[in-house]
Amino acid sequence: MGSDVGVKYAANFDVAHLAEQPLLAVVADGMGDSEGSALAGRTAVDTFVEEVHGSVGPGQLRAAVALAQDRVIDIGRTRDVGLAGCTLTALADGGDKGWWITHIGDSRAYRLRGDLLELLTNDHTNAWTAITHGIYAFDSPHAERGRYQLTRYVGHQKRPEPDVLNVNPAPGDVFLLCSDGISDQIPFLTLREILSLEADAETKVRRLLEAADDAGGGDNATAAVVAVH
Repeated sequence: MGSDVGVKYAANFDVAHLAEQPLLAVVADGMGDSEGSALAGRTAVDTFVEEVHGSVGPGQLRAAVALAQDRVIDIGRTRDVGLAGCTLTALADGGDKGWWITHIGDSRAYRLRGDLLELLTNDHTNAWTAITHGIYAFDSPHAERGRYQLTRYVGHQKRPEPDVLNVNPAPGDVFLLCSDGISDQIPFLTLREILSLEADAETKVRRLLEAADDAGGGDNATAAVVAVH
């Protein structure tokens, strides 16, 4: 797991957590560059880690996000800190039920299996919805604006629920959780190339952060890589 501030922001508003036994990986990305952004990311990750223990199921994961929603919304209501909101994407051990992905916002979870790299999550943005349904083109000005318009996030006043997805890890699988400072800057084929390296997870994270920096470092970049042995 690793993170880089990039060149756009004076501080890093991404927050991440990684524990191996039992597995719990979390990546959050604060919205904007205010104090509220920093507090939202830190509060969401701390709350999620605090509430998710041992072999988990979808009910526990949804409850953890719901509590994070309450706490982040309360920050926005009671403190003069700017916009308090963040994304959250997590990978957790579900025991004999496999692994669970919990996702809200536009951070992402990928899986490399063999030479197939798959995006396992959907971006909760206006752009994702509109492009998927052919409302406007991927490379249109509308799409560019829509990529920054989140439809679901932690801190949203309507407390939207996360997506919860079950996956069955297989030996050789490589999972990547990342903020959009990785996914927006590094081309898909380069992601696959780096995740396919005959190298340990720490080396792959370092290469991802270097690639984001080489692409201009236009955002905070955070990546957590989990390899299945």
